[in-house]
Amino acid sequence: GMAMITLRGMTWDHRRATEPLLQTLPGFRVAHPGIDLVWDKRALHGFEFTPISDLARSHDLIILDHPFAGTIAAAGCLLPLDALLQGADASFVGPSLQTYTHSGHIWAVPVDAACQVAVSRPDLMARLGADIPQNWADLLALGHRARASGLFLAIGLRGVHSLMTMFTLCANLGQPFSQQPGAGDPVDRDTFLAALDLLRGLLALVAPECLDWNSIELHDAMAARDDLLFCPAVYCYATYAEADQAKPLRFHDLPGPLGPQGSTIGGTGLGVSAHCEHPGSALDYAAYLSRAATQRGFAQHHGQPARAECWGDPVINARFGDCFRNTRRTMEAAWTRPRYPGYLNFQAEAGALIEQHLRGEMTGAALFDRIRRAFDASGRTDRQ
Repeated sequence: GMAMITLRGMTWDHRRATEPLLQTLPGFRVAHPGIDLVWDKRALHGFEFTPISDLARSHDLIILDHPFAGTIAAAGCLLPLDALLQGADASFVGPSLQTYTHSGHIWAVPVDAACQVAVSRPDLMARLGADIPQNWADLLALGHRARASGLFLAIGLRGVHSLMTMFTLCANLGQPFSQQPGAGDPVDRDTFLAALDLLRGLLALVAPECLDWNSIELHDAMAARDDLLFCPAVYCYATYAEADQAKPLRFHDLPGPLGPQGSTIGGTGLGVSAHCEHPGSALDYAAYLSRAATQRGFAQHHGQPARAECWGDPVINARFGDCFRNTRRTMEAAWTRPRYPGYLNFQAEAGALIEQHLRGEMTGAALFDRIRRAFDASGRTDRQ
């Protein structure tokens, strides 16, 4: 018989990321009996920052974050997937496919869709008799009611998450960050300072640990504690709404100052290494993951599919407390952050700077100046 081809993949360590891949493997093996896959996994922080060019040497298939797209395009470390995905934007929710498109090529299959949305503890909202906030004014009103009852709002603002929330607020206010350095300020200064004001107003109403939390820690705290009522903006982990959770969470549209637009899109895609020894087999797997039928399978195993059909599917919505239906407006109106080569340097530095400001360690004016310098410097580098 034919020799078995084994492809090696890299994903990140959460049941939302690992289970959909492992549990849909049998379907792929049936159709491709000569190909097997082995998946490795790494922590979320590594996922957000390890250079894709390094991973492409050790792995055939890589689950990745779209801010790497400019660096990937410049390095040519992944295979373009144009033949597979050209013209398929409408098959995926919101700007999902567009986020992996750079320099005229598509670099990944959207396999997971997310943006910053609101999350609540429905039991605590019911106890307060509170409606879901539709905008920032509603949010602050809810926060004051919560504090009067010994409850808190919540958010995760550690490092990069501070920057993502600032991105979302500036885009919502109609003055998003620039897509690349070299054209003056990275963002309108007055808008940036206004967004900082909104964030500081929120800080007065949230649990004090919020500056220590990333997205996963925020969800864990809201599910474990009984004093965290509502978070206005966090990358959605729909699996926390599933029935196997002791205290299931519920997800809602972003209550931005101007409504649900401008949320900074996240999600993940599958890329195929340019160094892959069996590109035909790897592309067969990429095609398998791109299909609606496969992505419906993701949803049966804690995944967050990127296919638009899944977001409208009543069975999938029932499994996740209507998460997809209830955040669809936000996803369709989401904003894509910069993806130029060198952007990842800015993302790491700017997140730390904004967190420092929110901890009271520098003024808003000083912060804006440091952000501007970091943005300019990141555009003058080839390293990530």
